[in-house]
Amino acid sequence: MTAHLTIVDHPLVQHKLTLMREAETSTKSFRQLLREISLLLAYEVTRSLPMTTKRIDTPIEPMSAPTIEGKKLALVSILRAGNGLLDGILELVPNARVGFIGLYRDPATLKPVQYYFKVPDSLADRLTIVVDPMLATGNSSVAAIDLLKAAGANNIRFLCLLAAPEGVARMKQAHPDVPIITAALDSHLNDHGYIVPGLGDAGDRMFGTK
Repeated sequence: MTAHLTIVDHPLVQHKLTLMREAETSTKSFRQLLREISLLLAYEVTRSLPMTTKRIDTPIEPMSAPTIEGKKLALVSILRAGNGLLDGILELVPNARVGFIGLYRDPATLKPVQYYFKVPDSLADRLTIVVDPMLATGNSSVAAIDLLKAAGANNIRFLCLLAAPEGVARMKQAHPDVPIITAALDSHLNDHGYIVPGLGDAGDRMFGTK
């Protein structure tokens, strides 16, 4: 773990990730596992939310009880694969505001191409958590965070399932103020920009499109 990169090594996270890596895991099981693992990762990415107290009445007596401070946090999914992480986190934080950034990777250049951008207002006053299962080249995540900062976000965290060293380095260079939380840091990228050993294309495996 570094200040910029946190690897969540909880046994349940690692066990579920292994099941997701297996080539024979079905689309249905992959989706369910992604939903389950996103809940576990959400605990880590929200660990340092600002807290305050409020007065409440328990059945026994009044007390000052801890509660999250400030505006509702914003969850921003990088389409389409980010939605798999998004659904699970929303179970844990159902009042979060939700945004979407549509980016696809040009297969020739591996550069991101934007086709959609819709995010909550008042991002300057919210913790913004960007979700995308794979941090590979880092180009899409850097582009997404560029857009969010232009929209006013200044407290951003990036949550992914798998990361490659190339993507982590790219993010650290472009956005050193954005912590990365992931379940694993894999070996490297292959010639097609896929994480090795990885788990294949998360979107295709999630939606059964390949």
